[in-house]
Amino acid sequence: MPTDPLDALDPLQWGNDHASHEGVAGNERRTTVVVAITIVVMLLELAVGMWTGSLALTADGWHMATHAGALGLSLLAYWFARTRADRKHFTFGTGKVYALAGFSSAVLLAVAAVWMGIEAVRRLIVPGEVHFDEALPVAVLGLVVNLVSIRLLHAGRQGGDHDHDHDHDHDHDHGHVAAHHDHNLRAVYLHVLADALTSVFAIVALACGKLFGWVFLDPLMGIVGGVLIVRWSVQLGSAAAVQLLDAVPMGDAEARVTAALAAMDDVRVLDLHVWDMGPRCRACIVALSAERPRPTADYRRAILAAVPFAHLTVEVHTRTGRDAA
Repeated sequence: MPTDPLDALDPLQWGNDHASHEGVAGNERRTTVVVAITIVVMLLELAVGMWTGSLALTADGWHMATHAGALGLSLLAYWFARTRADRKHFTFGTGKVYALAGFSSAVLLAVAAVWMGIEAVRRLIVPGEVHFDEALPVAVLGLVVNLVSIRLLHAGRQGGDHDHDHDHDHDHDHGHVAAHHDHNLRAVYLHVLADALTSVFAIVALACGKLFGWVFLDPLMGIVGGVLIVRWSVQLGSAAAVQLLDAVPMGDAEARVTAALAAMDDVRVLDLHVWDMGPRCRACIVALSAERPRPTADYRRAILAAVPFAHLTVEVHTRTGRDAA
């Protein structure tokens, strides 16, 4: 069997690049800015609330503190993955940290939504006093801050930092959203979106309460918002869990690999595994057989031309006449 000229291949062609953090550097910067904005608003609300004696401002300040903690978890995930990306004991890199942080954030979102629902039901049964004049400006401020944060995060969700070398994958794989998706950024986005949604509901409820005396709208909007947030958290948790459990990603990557190999002489695919290692990092392990095997590098080139895997392992077997029968 001919010598396999792998030394002549560059690392990208070889298909063993685990630097998943390089594709999300822009997302880390955006998350840092959002966390900084959240902390500044939190400190401002707490300071003004204590100075004026406004319970609404103080309460929203502590709410922003919990919000900053959840976003800080996502920022910590970016830092952890980036600073440990070169450590060899992470067999397939640190890309799964983003999915782990996304799954954790999904749980936190669900807990917050359930708490909102319980509190809303309690207030429907036993209505409390609402300070409309103090609460309205706080809700408007929260909405403005969240809209700014959403604008900052939107470019990252649209894949603004994808390298041009990987763009051609998007034209062929209809599952590229699952393959390239940064679940950590999605978690940050959903946290901010959930907060913006609650601000909108709060503004509507507070305005109607002040103008028409509809106090019941305040807790009712809390229940509606809680239901939507639970739905988002389930979607985020499910998507992150797929990556954490190494489930087969969406798209036709497996079919494209099989087709690329089938076009080469008498190749037969014996075993094939495709999974996501992290944002923009997909891996493949394939075992194949042929009566007259080519150098392994030929199979690698064919596979990587079909799907640009970040990690690729190819196992080649010689098929005898009896095996073929």
